[in-house]
Amino acid sequence: MLYTNITRIKHFFILGFPGLSPEYYGPVSALLFVLFLAIAVGNIFILVFVKCERSLHKPTYLIFCHLALTDLAFGTVTLPKIISKYWFDDSIISFYGCFVQMYFVHFIGAAHSFILMVMALDRFIAVCAPLRYTALFTNSTVSVLCGISWLMPISWMVGVVLDALTLPFCNSNVIVQCYCDHIAITVLGCENVREVQIVAFGLAMISLLVPVGFIIFSYFVIIVAVIRMSSSEGRIKTLSTCTPQLLITCLYYMPRCFVYLANNVGFTFSVPVRIVVVMLYSILPAVVNPIIYCFKTKDIKENLKKKFLIWKVNINTKLDKI
Repeated sequence: MLYTNITRIKHFFILGFPGLSPEYYGPVSALLFVLFLAIAVGNIFILVFVKCERSLHKPTYLIFCHLALTDLAFGTVTLPKIISKYWFDDSIISFYGCFVQMYFVHFIGAAHSFILMVMALDRFIAVCAPLRYTALFTNSTVSVLCGISWLMPISWMVGVVLDALTLPFCNSNVIVQCYCDHIAITVLGCENVREVQIVAFGLAMISLLVPVGFIIFSYFVIIVAVIRMSSSEGRIKTLSTCTPQLLITCLYYMPRCFVYLANNVGFTFSVPVRIVVVMLYSILPAVVNPIIYCFKTKDIKENLKKKFLIWKVNINTKLDKI
């Protein structure tokens, strides 16, 4: 059932990618499943590897672990249902199940944004106050700041969900998206939709603009500090330590900022294109981030090389004994 006249519907219908031909359901579900596996394997690997390597028990890598946890959680919350839709033709999600998914989508996104701000603070102190870095930015400090980043969105996201639950739903129950988010749900309301969306938009801007503002400021100061360095070797070394953080931050914020700016200047996407763009900037960073951690971070890369060499030596030794 796609439409209903009652004020409290019992379930929602996940539309997914509109206009997709049934002959592509199999390949799309397989692609989404591969992406889900990549997110799970990559981010669990980072968590386990940092946990097991005592030399990586440093503030920077603890922040990477928190980011990996948010990426893993987001993929787990969003992908199984859309995979199920195209793999098993299961498009139905319960009324309250949709709101639960909406809560975690926005909660995890806000937590990720604040953790990126903690990561920017890490580089800011490392570059601008290197002699005091170990005293100012300890593992305990990181744990507290990242803990706050997780805890802050909890309360206001509960308020956002409860506010959306007060809406009467009396028209379509089709979620024009691959997962339940605030806009996709609230547009289905019959009245007071604008008021609910304005409150949610204000809170979303806090979780987006506050971290973005601090990140832009911190990296501006870092760039100025690097330019003032007399040694070109020192400038390159300092910038290389910031490269992973910059790549991770740009992957998360730039597509979102582009979409918001495009909408504000009057450039609108068609519904299918918008859904694909949202899925790309939601899922791809979670896939790519573990690769950045491994190949753009010196300590992790060196530890991986050592592990690989030890494994290679052990294999060769076993072969020689045969």
